[in-house]
Amino acid sequence: MPAELLGKDREELRTFCKGLGEPAFRGAQLYHAVYAERKFDFARMTNLPAALRERLATEARISLPEIRRRFKSQDGSARYLLDLPPDEERRTRNLLGEHPAAQRTSIEAVFMPSEGRQTICISTQAGCAVDCHFCLTAQLGLIRNLTPGEILAQVLLPLEEHKSDLAPQTNVVLMGQGEPLLNFDAVMTAVRILLDPDGVALSPKHVTLSTSGIVPGIERLAKEPVRPKLAISLNASQDEQRDALMPINRKYPLAMLLEAGRKYPLRPWEWLTFEYVLLGGVNDSPEDARRVVRLLAHLKAKVNLIPWNPGELPYDEPSADRVEEFRRILAEKGVPVFVRYSRGRDVMAACGQLALVEIQG
Repeated sequence: MPAELLGKDREELRTFCKGLGEPAFRGAQLYHAVYAERKFDFARMTNLPAALRERLATEARISLPEIRRRFKSQDGSARYLLDLPPDEERRTRNLLGEHPAAQRTSIEAVFMPSEGRQTICISTQAGCAVDCHFCLTAQLGLIRNLTPGEILAQVLLPLEEHKSDLAPQTNVVLMGQGEPLLNFDAVMTAVRILLDPDGVALSPKHVTLSTSGIVPGIERLAKEPVRPKLAISLNASQDEQRDALMPINRKYPLAMLLEAGRKYPLRPWEWLTFEYVLLGGVNDSPEDARRVVRLLAHLKAKVNLIPWNPGELPYDEPSADRVEEFRRILAEKGVPVFVRYSRGRDVMAACGQLALVEIQG
């Protein structure tokens, strides 16, 4: 079976090339071709000798997701519905006669262009096990963890597709399907390649990992020498409320979560981000806002307020007046606060809407 190369880091590719009897530096050249130049066809890797390219074509592969559909929003963003290549187990089952449709795993990524930059929202799991009650992705349950290559492909494919009109800055947010800290090793392998100056070469200032509050994962991320920015989904101002909205709070309640935030080693330029999805009549009261101020006291933190995005769930959008009042209370108490209206709502591409929905148009 040809070796899968997408998702391997530089040292793994050096080892792979040495195993072929090639000099180790060929692995670094291969790494550059795949991640920096986004060349996925060995024949196009002109930094490698022709004989090695021919050998790679028979002994290796770079497996990219198939773009099943692109859903283009009126605001310019695009939701990608991606069918992942089968893994080795499913390939074997297919050889034994399994129907191809039974082996397909699908995920979503969102490409959002704006002036001076593009932002790509990517998934780290197919589905999600955390079960936040206001999020449509939770209804999928956890299908499986993604591999480093499957995570990276969600960045590489849109960048290559839009290469003729890319803005100077690329942001990546690990906020799509799944809980990144429950797929820690694969996520960090992908992140290190994204942040490597010789790889995809993104800045740590422009890559953000969002967690529902997996405290052991936050503590583990804090020890990583190369890491993205951290965003924590707060979404409630007291434990009883958060228990009802986010069952993970019963395992990692607010006191434990905020203590992990206080201990988190921020870099000089960095702020801890707390995301707060505003649900009309549920967690958007002035009292909620004042409690959030008290929760975040003594933290170098900012808050992103995200008005809930519609879906087939028993919640309502907050009114514009409630959003503004909540924002004003935080701002007047000195908490940096921003209202983030999600992109792509009309094509089910917004925060909390990623549920593999196929829409007309």
